[in-house]
Amino acid sequence: MPTNNTYILGVGLTPFLKPRRTREYPELGFEAGTKALLDAKITYDDVQAGIACYCYGDTTSGQRIFYQFGQTGIPIYNTNNACATGSAGLHLARTMVGSGGKDCALVIGFEQMRPGSIKSVWDDRPSSVGPSTALMEKLWGKHASPRNAQYFANAGREYMEKYGAKPEDFAEIARVSHEHSQRNPYSQFRTAYTLQEILDSTMIHPPLTKLQCSPTSDGAAAAVVVSQSFLDARPHLKSQAILIAGQSLQTDDPTVYSGSAIDLVGWGMTKKATAQALSEAGVNAKDISVCELHDCFSANELVLLDCLGFSEPGKAHELVRKGDITYGGKGPVINPSGGLISKGHPLGATGIAQCAELTWQLRGWASNRLVEGTGVALQHNLGLGGAVVVTVYKRADGGKNFKLSEEEIVRASGVGYNPAVEARYVKPAEAERVRSRVRSDYPVEDTLRKLSARI
Repeated sequence: MPTNNTYILGVGLTPFLKPRRTREYPELGFEAGTKALLDAKITYDDVQAGIACYCYGDTTSGQRIFYQFGQTGIPIYNTNNACATGSAGLHLARTMVGSGGKDCALVIGFEQMRPGSIKSVWDDRPSSVGPSTALMEKLWGKHASPRNAQYFANAGREYMEKYGAKPEDFAEIARVSHEHSQRNPYSQFRTAYTLQEILDSTMIHPPLTKLQCSPTSDGAAAAVVVSQSFLDARPHLKSQAILIAGQSLQTDDPTVYSGSAIDLVGWGMTKKATAQALSEAGVNAKDISVCELHDCFSANELVLLDCLGFSEPGKAHELVRKGDITYGGKGPVINPSGGLISKGHPLGATGIAQCAELTWQLRGWASNRLVEGTGVALQHNLGLGGAVVVTVYKRADGGKNFKLSEEEIVRASGVGYNPAVEARYVKPAEAERVRSRVRSDYPVEDTLRKLSARI
């Protein structure tokens, strides 16, 4: 556990896109990183460590992005932890900064994926999830549908059998996510659907239909993580800093192989990580007003609502039926960003995008989807194989958010617009403001040409 306070000082996002190579990872990562540095009101010369988060890419892809900001010689770490890669990068940054090793780290998550369901590119060696897949197929059969959909559909069916949930409950979760996504300019999909439309969409693996499954995506997200001393030296930035009040990265415990479909998708490690993160933050689940939950499939959200403490065990579907996972309900608002189902799921960027949404919520910047009165927010990011990161965030002033005027937000943002509600390309002049003095322009020339053409 870090001994010093750590803060999110700046965040940045690109729109999440269908994976069609319309934008490639060096440009996406550079845009997200530039936005995070602009938001933090610092330059790359202030950054003491870089952390690159991605699953599909060659070795040192992180350097390919970070070198566009400069060649300052800082350590750059390339990380991969399945779908929890982005938040694992945040955990690494917090550990590094919180221990006093560094004062400022830049974390950039990015992905350039292939169309269609997720597939391993390593077909000449044992799979990292081989034991889990073998157990799943032994207990629930071998099917032609996407493997990850099978994992979570099986968990959903087990929840139905044990507690009485129905297919409509999973579809309602997806309906809420799609409805929320309309107000997020970074979402890959921004269309609302009726419950029947979701139920009638293509069946992927019962009870999951296509509109209950997260898509593959291209995109990037970035965050600047700083120490207490770094923030104290810049008191004018304290109003925008968000405290990482509690955080836990866990891997599977022995229950993963218990023979339960719910255990197989990370129930045990999520339960432990949640307890640790809440305890460190000094709060409980009832204190959470807003949550970004890893809804790679609607079944995962339903299964984990009570694991995170938002409902009594086995009662998550009742929470959903009462409308308590959205605005106006009695529970926390789940995935105001639209979640993975609608926003998209570029694996390395996902956890950092969740962080960005909660940062904007706690600042009061997410004006078109704001959960007012929020003082504590929770992030859940899970990867099969496995890893989970649960993070609790608070405002640096210990208070609750409140609605700000757009004029106040624009003035505070320093970029001439509210990045929480408007997605813009980075201008070359903005990039120049944050790039290092120690640099060659050669690595960034192609990216700057592309950005100029887009503008």
